[in-house]
Amino acid sequence: MGERNPYLVERLQGFGTTIFAEMSELASRTGAINLGQGFPDADGPDAVLEAAVAAMRAGHNQYPPGLGVPALRRAVADHQRRFYGLEVDPDTEVLVTAGASEAIAAAMLALVEPGDEVVVFEPYFDHYATSIALAGGRRRVVRLQEPDLRFDVADLEAAVGPNTRLILLNSPHNPAGKVFDANELAAVAAVAVEHDLLVVTDEVYEHLVFDDVRHIPMATLPGMAERTLTISSAGKSFGFTGWKVGWAMGSTDLVSAVVVAKQSLTYVSSGPFQHALVVALGLDDGYFAELAADLQAKRDLFCGGLTAAGFEVRPPSGTYYATADIRPLGFDDGIEFCLSLPERCGVVGVPSTVFYDDEAAGRHLVRFAFCKHPDVLSEAADRLATLAP
Repeated sequence: MGERNPYLVERLQGFGTTIFAEMSELASRTGAINLGQGFPDADGPDAVLEAAVAAMRAGHNQYPPGLGVPALRRAVADHQRRFYGLEVDPDTEVLVTAGASEAIAAAMLALVEPGDEVVVFEPYFDHYATSIALAGGRRRVVRLQEPDLRFDVADLEAAVGPNTRLILLNSPHNPAGKVFDANELAAVAAVAVEHDLLVVTDEVYEHLVFDDVRHIPMATLPGMAERTLTISSAGKSFGFTGWKVGWAMGSTDLVSAVVVAKQSLTYVSSGPFQHALVVALGLDDGYFAELAADLQAKRDLFCGGLTAAGFEVRPPSGTYYATADIRPLGFDDGIEFCLSLPERCGVVGVPSTVFYDDEAAGRHLVRFAFCKHPDVLSEAADRLATLAP
């Protein structure tokens, strides 16, 4: 958490530079292997790159429409139908955003009144906390319990009170790598329906699932389509994180509400890239299967290396990330461990404590990103092995 800044508004006091920027800067300064920030070390499909170049040369370089390029909104709707059987109106129920991060922030600003409560599952992506604070909301957490990362439904029910506005759900889950199953999602849906809550779902890792696990969008559950805002993006599914193109989907009224906040953030963004992602979303099933298989192989390689190096590791069911317990190596402070790691062995990770309200809960955990070339992962694991007592 950041130090107090005399110029910063009270609701954002305690928030400093995001941990991902801090650790990436540390990696750059020290020349360490950066397994902190979740971006791949190779670009996505050539066909999508060429589509971006073609869009620029075709003159798609001015402001795109406020809701997003119509062809991309249709491609998003087609994607939802193709993979999940969801019917989404591209004209009124899809909004293109500057990445999923803007969609989440705009959703909180649009849907949360000052003093409203937002329920999140802990550990949580740190952007959620900042976005809730921006809106003047209050965060309530439900712990994903180690070692199986299940949550107690009683804890979820206890987190909901008279001021609860919505549940913010992330599946596949960053940083834990958990994919919520049908029973867990049904429990969340039941609470949302009973208490008339909205649900905002961050599903950016929807195609990054392993071991034949299936991603289930919350909007597919009975009674949830009208109360769910679904958020995803191109960065994780296609490897173009710097393009910053995301989208939000939901009922016309929900999307219209988010537009009001979004248009005062970036207004519009990423014009030619929006055109290119029409091609990306239309890639055949083989692309998505190969993407998941490639990442699963990298997960297995890196988690095996971490285990051999002496860490205790729980292989994730999805996402880019593996969480390692540092206590078997004789360490118990993840922040201190990560700050000293570049000097110790030339690797950067992220201390998981920043993803918890109860900092002690994640104190012994470190998150590493494995969306890198196998040679890089092997080298990182070899370097980490030098930490063994």
